[in-house]
Amino acid sequence: MATTQLIPEWRAAVDEIWAMMKETDKQMEALQKTVERVTGNVGGLNRSLGELIETLIAARLWEKFAGYNLKRAYQRVPIFDENNHILTDIDILLSNTDVAMAVEVKRELDSMKDVDRHLKRMELIREHPPAEVADKKLVGAMAGGIVEADVRRYAWESGFFVLELTGDAVELIPPPEGFMPRQW
Repeated sequence: MATTQLIPEWRAAVDEIWAMMKETDKQMEALQKTVERVTGNVGGLNRSLGELIETLIAARLWEKFAGYNLKRAYQRVPIFDENNHILTDIDILLSNTDVAMAVEVKRELDSMKDVDRHLKRMELIREHPPAEVADKKLVGAMAGGIVEADVRRYAWESGFFVLELTGDAVELIPPPEGFMPRQW
C-alpha cells in the first residue's frame, strides 16, 4: 500500500523536474542568443578598431619614406590568381614609377607569425602583381598601433620597414644600423 501512494508523488516530482528542464532549455536558448549578439558586437568592434588604425597609419604615409618619393597610395588592394580568385590583399600600397611598397597593418603587431604571413604575402604579390606593382621594385613594411620589440626586430631581420602609432602620429621606427630593405 505504501508503494502505490509513492507513485503519484514520484510522478509529480518527475513532472516538476521535466518542467524545470524545459525552463532551463529556454533560458539556455536566450543566453545563447545573447552570447551570439555580444560576440558579433565585439567582432565588429575589433574590425572597426583595425580599420581605424589602418586609416590613421595610411594618412600621409608616403611622407615617412621621402627617399622613395612614393606619391601614390591605395588601400585594400586585392591580389588575384590567374582564375580571378582573391589570394590576399595589401592593406596599404604606396608606389611611384620605380618602386612599390606593400604595408601590412595590424592593431597589435605582437606575433612573429604576422611577419611570416607578410613574407608569404610579398611572394604572392610578386607572383601575381597588380598593375601598380608590375615591373617595379617591391619593398615591404609592417605597421601597428602597438609593436612588440621582439617582433620589430624580426620584421627588420626579414627586410621590412616598421611603423608604429605614437600618440598623435605615425612614426617610422629608425631601423638598426646596416638595415637594408629586402626587395621581392
